[in-house]
Amino acid sequence: MSEIGEWLRAFRRAIGGFFSRIGTGISGLVYRLMAAIAGQERVDSWIGSYRSVRQRVRNWTAEKFDTQSPYFKPIWKLWKVFLYGIAFAIFYIFSIETNFLYLGGEMPSVEELADPKVAQSSEIYSYDKVLIGKFFTENRTPIQYKDLPKHLIDALIATEDVRFYQHSGIDTRSIGRAVYGVLTGNSAGGGSTITQQLAKNLFKTRRKQSRGLLYNIPLVRTLIIKTKEWLMAIKLERNFTKNEILTMYFNTVDFGSNAYGIKTAARTYFRKATDSLSVQESAVLVGLQKATTTYNPLINKEKSRSRRNVVLGQMAKYNYLTAHQADSISALPLRTRYTSDNPYSGPANYFKNAVVAFVEKWGEENGYNLYTDGLKVYTTVDSRIQTYAEDAVSEKMKQLQRTFDNHWKGRSPWTDEKGQEIPDFIDKVAQRTERYKSLQQRFPNEPDSVRYYLYEKKDSMTVFSWKGPQKMYMTPIDSIKYYKRFLQAGMVAMDPKSGFIKAWVGGLDYEFFKYDHVKQGKRQPGSTFKPFVYTTVIDDSTINMGPCDRIQDKPFEARYTENGEEKVWKPKNSVGYFSYSNMTLRRAMARSVNSITAQLTNEVASPQEVVQYAHRMGIKSKLAAVPSVGLGSSDVSLYEMVAAYCTFANRGVYTEPLLVTRIEDRTGKVIEEFVPERKQAIREESAFLMLHMLRGGLEESGGTSQNLWSYNLFKNRNEIGGKTGTTSNNSDGWFIGVSRDLVVGAWVGGDDRSIHFRSTDLGEGAKTALPLVGRFLEKVYEDKSVGVFQGPFGKPTITITKNYLNCGPNDDDEREEDDSDSTDMEGYPGDSLFLPPTPPTEQADTTQAPE
Repeated sequence: MSEIGEWLRAFRRAIGGFFSRIGTGISGLVYRLMAAIAGQERVDSWIGSYRSVRQRVRNWTAEKFDTQSPYFKPIWKLWKVFLYGIAFAIFYIFSIETNFLYLGGEMPSVEELADPKVAQSSEIYSYDKVLIGKFFTENRTPIQYKDLPKHLIDALIATEDVRFYQHSGIDTRSIGRAVYGVLTGNSAGGGSTITQQLAKNLFKTRRKQSRGLLYNIPLVRTLIIKTKEWLMAIKLERNFTKNEILTMYFNTVDFGSNAYGIKTAARTYFRKATDSLSVQESAVLVGLQKATTTYNPLINKEKSRSRRNVVLGQMAKYNYLTAHQADSISALPLRTRYTSDNPYSGPANYFKNAVVAFVEKWGEENGYNLYTDGLKVYTTVDSRIQTYAEDAVSEKMKQLQRTFDNHWKGRSPWTDEKGQEIPDFIDKVAQRTERYKSLQQRFPNEPDSVRYYLYEKKDSMTVFSWKGPQKMYMTPIDSIKYYKRFLQAGMVAMDPKSGFIKAWVGGLDYEFFKYDHVKQGKRQPGSTFKPFVYTTVIDDSTINMGPCDRIQDKPFEARYTENGEEKVWKPKNSVGYFSYSNMTLRRAMARSVNSITAQLTNEVASPQEVVQYAHRMGIKSKLAAVPSVGLGSSDVSLYEMVAAYCTFANRGVYTEPLLVTRIEDRTGKVIEEFVPERKQAIREESAFLMLHMLRGGLEESGGTSQNLWSYNLFKNRNEIGGKTGTTSNNSDGWFIGVSRDLVVGAWVGGDDRSIHFRSTDLGEGAKTALPLVGRFLEKVYEDKSVGVFQGPFGKPTITITKNYLNCGPNDDDEREEDDSDSTDMEGYPGDSLFLPPTPPTEQADTTQAPE
């Protein structure tokens, strides 16, 4: 036995020496760190003071107590353990609070605790204050305490923290019960209070920034996390009332299904306002806090119902409900009414994309985040007008698609200049897709595998159709062929005076077609560009022409150099011949005569000057100053074309389109209000005369906009001007209509320029784009509440010096011939009320810019 005792004493001395050396090493390390931080002299002074105090304590102890007593040492050791324990606890809390040596991780500052911020969804509203979209990382909309029903609060307290009103952030009885459960393996509930759970939700105690060097040690990690939650809970109790803590809890907690906060959860699961929740619905939502997936009523209805009944049982146990009430409610079936808060559910999705881009840029410049800061963004779009625009596009495009399908029945619509199907068209489209690129990376040296997944492997997919979304079983190549047969469209409406965008339809259906044909897409505008040519010759003071001035319809040619080679451009009229009549400018623009526009562009003015005027009026796209520019050979967007046309209806003032009127913070305080930029682009007289010219498209014989007369738009002496446009091979159909209160533009075409109607009679802008605008305006005028009224254009505020009313007879008044707006097609427009005699057949020339 003596040998064993000796061995144990030796082992203890060895262990003691080992730990002594470790302690000495750590002490030395701490000394060097403190010396580096505070300076060696100051640290030495602190150590000296400590040793002096320790010696005085020893002297005082020797005077007061019998140090030789056999009880002294045990009692003294107990006191040392107690005092060192207190010192360690103080140091431990200090270390957690200050993240000493980065051991515990970050703690929120006093400011963050006093004013905690949580990610809050931003809301986008229409001009008439209808919520049209929410953007978020966490879908959360805060609520006030007065909107929380009492039974919801009762359910939470009974289930999560029955002594909530008695403790100050930490419930020692719950902690003791939790520790006992861990030791005995018989858990009777957690030890976290509602305030601790709030601290965890607010400050993410398990996030990466909160992790210190000790985070990877399992038991130590848990202790540090819990300590942080306790400390933060105490501080929250000091800074907020119990009611404020409950409100913050309900606003921050995750209810699953991308629903954060009780307001969003009530709407998501039950399509209700929070204060309308029933007792059983409140119990379901509180029950979700145990596990948002396991007890989700949308995923596991029976488990959710069982958990709901547990919550009801807790409410009865603590007298928030009677036993009879709890039993009766527990017997009820669990019913939900799921509502998804998808940012792109609802109207104006293409418009919302433009708003998001605007707010994100503004936020970068001003320190706000659209997805977390709970902004309220008020836009210019009117939800009623937007609905009419979407309905008009849907109604007319459905009809036009039926015509297009019949027109190409049995054939593919992607053809070359000779009308022949492009054999490798679909293959080239497929090679531009992300699917093809990912397959190429996956099978870099296996073309057969790539082909198999593109051409042979079929999958079930939901596709767009005019009858509603359809489930189809097809290969990726099949889906490309399917979608390429659809005609696409874009339409935008703008108030010419305020610059407000009132409606924006960027495509057929945002769920299936993300590409925006209002602002993102750019195509040749064809004859809708011609008004900029006429504006140039009317507004330019050195040219100074007027609507009654005449130009002869005759052949024109322009010589140019391309790649060192001399070439000649000879535009032809769409009717295939020249009338040689002297037309007024008004009639020439109304009939969209190519030869006269070409002469005005290249002989009266210049391509450079036409480009300058287009830019002054709001065209921001790059325009090539070539002979054909006046016939719309450069790509532009519908967005900028409509904004430029607004200059005519706004007395010559160009107004930058406005999407957002103001932005408020989460408290409702206005952060910034927006006003559009304005500039005088052309003279007021010129703008008035151009309105008169645009009205000619409806009023002049052979005007290309006369299809608009078939719509119910002309009550109360209503005046509308407009210009159609059609590009090469009918690839693009355009119409821009100008009224007193709205300027509306529409574009129709295929995804690719090679997809089009074969005949101008079907594919011109008067037949494709104009009906969208006509039907839209009908719907808007019928609803008097939107504030868009029929009536004449406003009278000019200046004296009009140029003659525009009494132009005299035209040379061709006896032979009412018609020139289509098509800049590159044979045949007749078909949208005129006045049809010309049959012209000789002649191949029309291209109007595209020289390469």
